[in-house]
Amino acid sequence: MRLLVVGSGGREHALVKKLCKEADVSEIICAPGNAAISQVQRTRIVDVDVSDPSGILYVAEMEDVEFTIVGPELPLANGVADAFSLAGQPLFGPSKGAAKLESSKAFSKKFMKRHGVPTASFEVCTDLSHALDVLASDRFGFPVVVKADGLAAGKGVTVACDRAAAEAAVNAAMVEQRFGSAGKSVVLEECLTGPEVSYFVITDGKRHLALASAQDHKRVFDGDEGPNTGGMGAFAPSPIFSVELENRVIREIVRPTLDGMRLEGSEYRGVLYVGLMLTHDGPQVIEFNVRFGDPEAQVILPMIESDLAPVLFSAAVGDLGDCDWRLRSDPHVGVVMASGGYPGSYEAGFPIAGLERATSIPGVHVVHAGTALRDNTFITKGGRVLTVVARGNSYGEAVSRAYEAVALIDFQGSHVRTDIGQKALFST
Repeated sequence: MRLLVVGSGGREHALVKKLCKEADVSEIICAPGNAAISQVQRTRIVDVDVSDPSGILYVAEMEDVEFTIVGPELPLANGVADAFSLAGQPLFGPSKGAAKLESSKAFSKKFMKRHGVPTASFEVCTDLSHALDVLASDRFGFPVVVKADGLAAGKGVTVACDRAAAEAAVNAAMVEQRFGSAGKSVVLEECLTGPEVSYFVITDGKRHLALASAQDHKRVFDGDEGPNTGGMGAFAPSPIFSVELENRVIREIVRPTLDGMRLEGSEYRGVLYVGLMLTHDGPQVIEFNVRFGDPEAQVILPMIESDLAPVLFSAAVGDLGDCDWRLRSDPHVGVVMASGGYPGSYEAGFPIAGLERATSIPGVHVVHAGTALRDNTFITKGGRVLTVVARGNSYGEAVSRAYEAVALIDFQGSHVRTDIGQKALFST
C-alpha cells in the first residue's frame, strides 16, 4: 500500500515512524513533511500547501497513492475529506461538517447542548458589546474562560482570573484580531475545575476502537505557569483514567457524539480527541479535536502494537469490523524541547547536538517537529523543535529516561519544562 501522510510536524513524524515498519506499507509520501521525515526508510517528501484540499488531492493522484492520512486540523476544516470523497479517494479524517467539532468552538458547544454531552455552561458572542455585557453580568463568575471561536493553533484560550483580564482577552480576539478571523466570535465559559485528561478513539462513524488516554502540559513553564502553547509534553496512559471512568466517557460522551453527528448528516470518520475535565460532577468536555493530538500522538502511537494502516483504512471506508487491535500498557513520556522565547518570538538556525547519544538510551526515541538539515546536520527551525519520548516499566523510569536523553541534546536557547510526567508520579 502506498500512503500519503499530510502534515509537517512531530505528529506526522510519529505517524510515519509507526507506519514505515508495517509489512503492508510499500512507500510513504509525506506532504510537505520535514527534514527528519525525509530520512525515514521507504519515505519521501513532496511540497504541498496543507490549507489547499485541491492541492493535496493533486498530490495523491499524481503519486498514485492508495490511501491518505491527514495529520493537522486545517486541511480537515477546509474540506479535504470532502474533496477526496468526491474523487473516490479514501482518506482518514472527518468531513468539513464533522470537523466543525474543532474548527468552531461555538458549533461544538451548541452541538453538545443539543445532544446532552456534558460540558461547561457557555455563551456564544458574535460582537464585542455582547461579550462585554455577559462579563459585566457576572453570569459565570471568575475565573472565566474566553475562547476564540475558530482555529488558533492551540493558543486561542484564556483563563481570565478577573473581569479586567477577561475583557482584555475579548479585546485581543475581537478588536486586536490577535487570532485573525478565528477571533471574530468568542465563547465565554464557566471555568471548570479538576484534573484534565485526553481520550482518543478511532471511529468509522458507528463503531470505535479505544486508543490510550493521555495528559498533556499546555503552559510553557513548570507548574502550569505562563502562556498556552501547542503543548510542552505529555504522558500516556493517564493513571487517573480508570476502566470505570473510560466506560462512563464512552457512554455519556463518545457514543452521543458519534450518534449525534450521524443524526445531523455528518457521520464522523477519523480519530476523535476528547479533552476532558474530571469534575466533582463527573467528566465534562473541555474541547474536541478532530485529529491525533500533538504532542499526545508522540506518546500514544508507540503504544499501538498492531498494524495501524489497515485500521485507519477500515475506519475511513466505514467498516472497522474485526480489526486486529492491540495496545501496550507501559508508560510513555514525551518532553518537548522548544526554542527559547516560544510561544513568542524566537531565533532559529542553531545546530542540534547529541541526538545519537540520546537515542542510545534504551526505550528512547526522538521525534522532530521543527528541524531542518544543513550540511547533514539537524538545525532548529520551529518553536517546538523536538519531542524526546521514553517508555519504561513505570512512570518513574519513563520520566527518568526522557530527561536523561534531554540532557544529552543541546542547541542554543533550548527550553524544556522540567516537570513533565510528575502528575503521573503523584497519581500512582
